[in-house]
Amino acid sequence: MSARSDADAAAAVAADLADTLLWLCSVPSPTGEEQELCCAVAERLGRARLAAPVRRHGDSLVVQVTQGTGGPKIALAGHLDVVRTSHDGPPRIEGDRLYGPGASDMKSGLALMLDLAEGEREAIAGVDLTLVFYAREEGPYLENELALVIEREPELRALDLAVCLEPSDNRLSLGASGSLHAGLTFRGRTAHSARPWQGENAIYKAGPLLVELAALAPREVEIDGFVYRAVTTATMAQGGRGRNVVPDEFTMNLNHRFSPGTSIPEAQRTIEALVDGRAEIVWRDLSPSALPHASHPLVVALREAGVAAVEPKQAWTDVARFAELGVPAVNFGPGENAQAHQRNEWSSLGKLSEGRAILRRWLSALGSA
Repeated sequence: MSARSDADAAAAVAADLADTLLWLCSVPSPTGEEQELCCAVAERLGRARLAAPVRRHGDSLVVQVTQGTGGPKIALAGHLDVVRTSHDGPPRIEGDRLYGPGASDMKSGLALMLDLAEGEREAIAGVDLTLVFYAREEGPYLENELALVIEREPELRALDLAVCLEPSDNRLSLGASGSLHAGLTFRGRTAHSARPWQGENAIYKAGPLLVELAALAPREVEIDGFVYRAVTTATMAQGGRGRNVVPDEFTMNLNHRFSPGTSIPEAQRTIEALVDGRAEIVWRDLSPSALPHASHPLVVALREAGVAAVEPKQAWTDVARFAELGVPAVNFGPGENAQAHQRNEWSSLGKLSEGRAILRRWLSALGSA
């Protein structure tokens, strides 16, 4: 093929990717309202040449692109839902940027998944490739439909590797910090604010802990050569009955992010030691951590396929849900990490094409190994 033909083919692929991403962004799918997009993706996949019919669970889809190859069992996973954000116009392309709800987080990743299902697949025919399009990732941990999908699709427990296409600027983002939320309640006694000595101010009782939190430095943990930071942050607070009443109750939410290798019970004990009996604790949204698996052969192969960089993931993603099953998992996606949940969110079309090339180069190398 001539250089001109190569350039024309690359331009055609890039245009198709842009059209797919624009189409995905044009179908609204805020968390809890993924049904329309799920139906649209299912209909589109119904026209593709797949190894098995598309399977639907709730508003989530499981797609077998290739099967029975004897090669590694790989799953690519992407969430259909997006965070509600403001946009000054409809989904559109301006230069290298495609603007639209969820363009980076993570419909750019979904576009690559659709490309693998619909496009040329001779080069990737040596792997068993499964695609998982799932709902409600951006909501509470227990409402995430990936749990439902895994429950109903036992073969996902036997994967050799799962890749979550979270926005990572085409970097290989390893591991995941665990996360929990602790609701703290401080108790006091009401009184008239003109005679505060007759009561016990619940807000003041929280003061020493707030001072400690403000001075609490991140705790660094090195795993596989990567540094993860355990941090604890007060994120919400509420208290008081009226402007002239000494408050008898004050509540706050602590979000504790803990490093890979730390269990949820261990993380809870850290918060209990910090609170030291000064408040009642109610646990919410307990999400596990995940190890980086930096030396896993399939992860090494992805790293060598041309990723932009390799870094630790200082946040929670669904790689942790796979980790609970004993399935190694990593984050890799073409979306702009800094654009996630932003007003007028956009994704780079150049990085979209680069991400496609990296994924296909990796899958092709696995099939020929």
